[in-house]
Amino acid sequence: MKEMEATTRPDNSAANVSATATANAEDSAIVHLEQAAKTYGEGRSAVEALKPTDLVIERGELVVVLGPSGSGKTTLLNLIGAIEPPSSGRVTVTGQELSTLDDGGRTRFRRESVGFVFQFFNLIPTLTALENVQLIAELVDGDGEGTARRSLESVGLGERLDHFPGALSGGEQQRVAIARALAKHPPLLLCDEPTGSLDLTTGRQILDLLQRLNREEGRTLLLVTHNEAIAKIATRVLRMRSGRISQDDRNERPASADQVSW
Repeated sequence: MKEMEATTRPDNSAANVSATATANAEDSAIVHLEQAAKTYGEGRSAVEALKPTDLVIERGELVVVLGPSGSGKTTLLNLIGAIEPPSSGRVTVTGQELSTLDDGGRTRFRRESVGFVFQFFNLIPTLTALENVQLIAELVDGDGEGTARRSLESVGLGERLDHFPGALSGGEQQRVAIARALAKHPPLLLCDEPTGSLDLTTGRQILDLLQRLNREEGRTLLLVTHNEAIAKIATRVLRMRSGRISQDDRNERPASADQVSW
């Protein structure tokens, strides 16, 4: 009887392997878009900034999103960063489904789960570098000053803590902005034209810093730019046009930042 039971019992090993593989894939994904779309306006004046999009970004990737103005790249970043909700579809980031969050929920998500680096540094001119970073660090960390100091030291500004933004170069101000983003210990950094206001030499320094954060600390980076040259440092390049991802390429041999020119 036992032999008969053994032969008639269904073999679920394949299903179990499949379920495990799916679970592992979900664990490795830090960003997951399912038919996510964004439309501004209504009726004849409606503009479909991002058409229904499926996208998975794995933990540890350095993804560069390329496209001309109006291609949808900044809209994509805004949805992933919970700056605004999708008009339809689902957006899941670090395991949190953003599509269902209200304004307060999105604010908490931005504060706790993701770091932002923009083209314009958005530093408070009346606060020192340390105070600018500490202001954010204290939102999520009991040791705000200590965290701010460590974040600034990690970007090479340990000797410039007490300097005001006006006394810092453009590259140093962008480093403060990156330290401010890192003070929240985010697993995901979203960068919108981070070198757009910088010259080549300073831009390379910022790209080198971002690349080291990815390679040495394992942080996932999504970098939006119109600058084709920056794609060389990426592990993956998404090209956008007319609100769609038109091309998705893997880069098996990313260049170092000092090899980038524009």
